[in-house]
Amino acid sequence: MKNLTVSLDDDTYRRARMIAAQRDTSVSALVKKFLLDLASGESETERLKRQECELRERITDFDGSDRLPRDDVHRRGA
Repeated sequence: MKNLTVSLDDDTYRRARMIAAQRDTSVSALVKKFLLDLASGESETERLKRQECELRERITDFDGSDRLPRDDVHRRGA
């Protein structure tokens, strides 16, 4: 495994750290994932499909029976 040193301006690094924290990961892990995706030759469409699948796997609290009636959604009859 190779190590890589990347130089960034302070603002870019600060924003990357914030994004990493929101995703519960590290800046290093974000860079590694980016480079792996880049090297895999994954197309934009394939990447979006993969991300959609990942997001769907994270949705666990949805129940179709919790839906509001159509009139309530559009505030009809009020």
